[in-house]
Amino acid sequence: MLNYARYKRNPVLDYPEREWPNKEIMEAPMWCSVDLRDGNQALIDPMQVDEKIEMFQYLIKLGFRDIEIGFPAASQIEYDFLRQLVDRKLIPDDVRVQVLTQCREELIDKTFESIQGIKKAIVHIYNSTSTLQRDVVFNMNRQEIIDIAVKGTEMVKERAKNFPGEIILEYSPESFTGTEMDFALEICTAVQKTWGATKENPIIINLPSTVEMTTPNVYADQIEWMNKHFEDRDSIILSVHPHNDRGTGVASAELAMLAGAQRVEGTLFGNGERTGNVDVLNIAYNMFSQGINPKLEIEHINEIIEIYERCCKIPIHPRHPYAGKLVFTAFSGSHQDAINKGVKALKERGGKYWEVPYLPIDPADIGREYEPIVRINSQSGKGGVAFIMDIYFGFKLPKAMHKEFANVIQAVSEKQGEVSPDEIMAKFREEYLDRKEPLHFRKLKVDDLSEEVESSFDTRVTVTYTDHGEEKTFVGVGNGPIDAVKRGMEEEMGFDIKILDYSEHALQSGSNSQAAAYIHLLDVETGRVTYGVGVSSNITRASVRAIFSAVNRLGLGE
Repeated sequence: MLNYARYKRNPVLDYPEREWPNKEIMEAPMWCSVDLRDGNQALIDPMQVDEKIEMFQYLIKLGFRDIEIGFPAASQIEYDFLRQLVDRKLIPDDVRVQVLTQCREELIDKTFESIQGIKKAIVHIYNSTSTLQRDVVFNMNRQEIIDIAVKGTEMVKERAKNFPGEIILEYSPESFTGTEMDFALEICTAVQKTWGATKENPIIINLPSTVEMTTPNVYADQIEWMNKHFEDRDSIILSVHPHNDRGTGVASAELAMLAGAQRVEGTLFGNGERTGNVDVLNIAYNMFSQGINPKLEIEHINEIIEIYERCCKIPIHPRHPYAGKLVFTAFSGSHQDAINKGVKALKERGGKYWEVPYLPIDPADIGREYEPIVRINSQSGKGGVAFIMDIYFGFKLPKAMHKEFANVIQAVSEKQGEVSPDEIMAKFREEYLDRKEPLHFRKLKVDDLSEEVESSFDTRVTVTYTDHGEEKTFVGVGNGPIDAVKRGMEEEMGFDIKILDYSEHALQSGSNSQAAAYIHLLDVETGRVTYGVGVSSNITRASVRAIFSAVNRLGLGE
């Protein structure tokens, strides 16, 4: 039996005065990428300097202006990487490089050595504050933990006086989610006051969900409680750094923004230790889907994926939100039908807003193609097959034909699994367009009989065809070419057929365009019905081909 009794609930904050549930996200936060530190340290094969430089430059291209590049005082590779950024002048003036260090003098000295020549730097200091770590890791009381943070702040402040560029201090009470709120406030306030933060020169207070310990609403309560109890609130930029241990990192970040967080630290696609950091792109695309400018250049998701996978050596899961290869596809028949109808309605109505069932955004808006939207397998329905024929190949199958052709494709998919669009088109050609045996239409002559008083019909057709390879001709008269061909077939071949439905449409535009014609035909003797399809640059010839296609599919003439 699962031994759940070994675990106890983490305490939650008693905070009935919460206001965040009644708020909405209205604008993007300040973004900070920690791909080169938090993300990189979680890689089986960490990035080399050239990969770090490529990633750094791409993060700038995406629009990140705060980028944490690593722990230069503790890693020679990260120190050398930072020096290359400086020496090669790769840091734009509007980008703030963020460096992490513990509150130890030799590490702070090394950190300041590494950032020489940088115009704007965020020095990020931290120490663990949780009840558990104070007990089992540090064996220290509250005051001793506060002294570490204050001492570290003083050392940074002293060295910042002689630094030729701008220094912004960031402080994180690491393991914040396991820290008592009164103590978290006390230690953050001590750092804030020691630094001398002002509205003009604010401090970044970063409240991490270093380990997700409870539901996202509890994290939001903690953030709002801190937000409301800070002294000199306008001298603080409130930042969050959620992890994903419970699988709710994105929700934690979004609710934290409702609760007052102004800045979010995270990584591309959520890469990070254990189950990862919060996925910044996921949050940004969520905002985009709600009509909010995410303030990141994320239109080309395939490019982001390519660079990320190459530098991090981690593949994107096919179901990853927005980025996965399968997230804009539909296998379910009902989903396919709804997508098909939604896209059609959108085109017909010319609506201002994107509104298509099952697709929260237009894949084309982030650089994805329309083609992969619908995938066909044995679970797919008639709507999906019709959608593929329309979107890929321009054939707008009559509604009554959807099920007939979908049954043909389902038989294929049950044998081989997923069926590609090209395979679907090949089967369509085999079943309809190339169905030329035993009766193969060859030539057509149409005469107008409307001026011949003795005739009760207005059209005569002369049709040349082959029957099991032997060339033959028949003449038929009727009200229009289709009726005349049908009557001529009945007289010449002894068929008893009835045309139930007819439709046509252009396949392309222009003077050399082709048309598609669809004939729904009934064999009166047997009661069997089927569709035939014909294509030609002449709509009358396309219609005759469709009749022959249907006759052959019914097995007449065999």
